[in-house]
Amino acid sequence: MLPELKRLIEQMGKDRGIEKETITEALEAAMLTAARKKLGQNVDIEAHYNDEAGEIEVFQFKTVVDKVLDPETQISKEEARKTLDEGAEPGDSLGMKIETSSFGRIAVQMAKQIIIQRVKDAERDNIYEEYKDRKGELLTGFVQRFEGGSIIVNLGRAEGVLPPSEQIHREAYKRGERIRSYIVDVKKNTKGSQIILSRTHPSFLKALFEVEVPEISEGLIEIVSVAREPGKRGKIAVQAKDKDIDPVGACVGMRGSRVQSVVQELRGEKIDIIPYTNDAAKYVSSALSPAKVNRVLIDEENRTMTVIVPDDQLSLAIGKNGQNVRLAVKLTGWKIDVKNETMASEKPQEGQTDLTKLTGVGPAMAQKLIEKGIKSIAMVAAAEPELLSSIPGIGEKTALHWIEEAGRILDEEAAENKPESQPKI
Repeated sequence: MLPELKRLIEQMGKDRGIEKETITEALEAAMLTAARKKLGQNVDIEAHYNDEAGEIEVFQFKTVVDKVLDPETQISKEEARKTLDEGAEPGDSLGMKIETSSFGRIAVQMAKQIIIQRVKDAERDNIYEEYKDRKGELLTGFVQRFEGGSIIVNLGRAEGVLPPSEQIHREAYKRGERIRSYIVDVKKNTKGSQIILSRTHPSFLKALFEVEVPEISEGLIEIVSVAREPGKRGKIAVQAKDKDIDPVGACVGMRGSRVQSVVQELRGEKIDIIPYTNDAAKYVSSALSPAKVNRVLIDEENRTMTVIVPDDQLSLAIGKNGQNVRLAVKLTGWKIDVKNETMASEKPQEGQTDLTKLTGVGPAMAQKLIEKGIKSIAMVAAAEPELLSSIPGIGEKTALHWIEEAGRILDEEAAENKPESQPKI
């Protein structure tokens, strides 16, 4: 029924990386299913792979009796001694080889389906074992197909899934196109193994620099922190293990070659490279680059910094829709309240009035925000949605709306006070 079975088993194991025993077990199970389809479910049947003969042998076992009452499960002593074993005695269980060619087309088709399924299960198990310890690895594959917004990526022996949530919004790919991504998770479920990929994860940016900058992969430079708004802007903080190495210069590369390679891979995402320092004020000031900082007021207890910038630097420090300060917050782990010199001279209680510029924020809600450490429109623009939505009375939708609105307010105020000579961000 299966010509050159031995060769097929060996070839399948080689091509798909499946153990020979797994394949032969699948074949044995398939033959048993086909046999029971032909002979009934109550018969005693065994199937074994004969390596020398290169075939699956199926045996039906019957009990030796003096008088046969059930021909499917019993054989007379006379018949047993004549055809199977001359020394057969009542009570013995004897196996008779069955020709697999007699099972019929439907039974054979069912057997094939079982083999296919068993092989698929084995392949999925192999993929899981191969990739389960590869989380955090950078991979290159090719776009194979699109399923419900997800991109299915051909990784060679396996397929990866790039869900919509892990795709950079403005990126578009065609079938067959090369794509680079980051393994964020490897799952095993009833449908098999699933390799979850990402191009939005902060560590994807880190992994790209590890490839482009030998000093990082060699351990001479460490990426301390990463913050991203995928497709728009990213910031990385770096420090050198050797004082003679310039970590920022090494990451930038000759004439910007290294950082440009990363920017190109991210299709234009801007990258700021920040020198890390244990001096928190200096670190936060660098993170707000390209804005210049006049002075910093630190609240250690609440891990909050009030950063004072020149009047003409406020829009640079804040960034478009609050992006620059928001990334600085993510990068440093400090709450940052950015003010220009004029704002810094205002009375503290005026901050509450400032917050009421947001839609739906009255004095009571403004006080709740202040108690949470959010003391200004700038801090709202820089806040994570989770922080705002943790305040009673603020849902996720409202939090996102306020962050966006705060960014617009800052942009409008900056535009009104912006000197013509101010650089753009």
